Amino acid sequence: MSALADKLRGLRRQAGVPVPAAPGPAPVRRPEPLPDNLRALLGVRRHKGTAPRKVAAAPASLPGRTLAPGLQLCEANVAWPPAPPLFHAQFARLEAWIEPERLVLFDTETTGLAGGTGTRAFMIGVGHWHEGHFRERQLLITTLAGEAAMLDCFASWLKPDSVLVSYNGKSYDAPLLKTRFRLQRRASPLDGLMHIDLLHPVRRRWRGAWENCRLATAERQLLQVVREDDLPGAEAPAAWLGFLRGGDAAPLHRVAHHNSQDLRSLGGILHQFASPHDALPIDE
Repeated sequence: MSALADKLRGLRRQAGVPVPAAPGPAPVRRPEPLPDNLRALLGVRRHKGTAPRKVAAAPASLPGRTLAPGLQLCEANVAWPPAPPLFHAQFARLEAWIEPERLVLFDTETTGLAGGTGTRAFMIGVGHWHEGHFRERQLLITTLAGEAAMLDCFASWLKPDSVLVSYNGKSYDAPLLKTRFRLQRRASPLDGLMHIDLLHPVRRRWRGAWENCRLATAERQLLQVVREDDLPGAEAPAAWLGFLRGGDAAPLHRVAHHNSQDLRSLGGILHQFASPHDALPIDE
């Protein structure tokens, strides 16, 4: 069609007939800008250059400081609970006078509640009275390879005359740790140590009076401790395993806080039994 039109225009020029100009491309009509009220109604955003990129929040750092590859150490000194005086461990059915300096309160956070060789402790919390304060030390492994260093460090904190203090530790924490020492080809430093498991005197005294004798119940009834925004112990394994799979370290801070409160409650409950001023009655 364009060739035929050119030929017709040429014949018109030869005949002296005015030739209309060739039609050009149709002008592009720009749309009228939308009124501001219509822009707001339709949610139309004004684009001014390149939109700024969203900066991702920095990942949380690990709790404590690095003690060895794959091992973190958290330390804190608190004024509560006070150290018990020299006391007789009759309430725990032990025939011994015990100095508070010998006490080693401990609690573990583990990958499950079933126990056995497939369960490991990824955090060991230890509390003792040191220079007028209650000193907390928590060992946290951030890799599976850090377990040996954690066990070695924990063993270095125990002495031949140390007295272990736990809550259900005779049935759960101590056997689990002994298994981990054995699997790591190490002698267990817990063997032969005196062990006060506070669950048993609490159960003998208040079984039937309380709804249960869990640590959370004992600390609420005896110490008026009510935890707020506390990570339940059952959620601690998911927090640690999630970190190992590339997740954030923020939940590990909540695990450490939960473990810290466990240690302080152990100290407070022990003080209730051991202090001569407010010693609890003993049920034989």
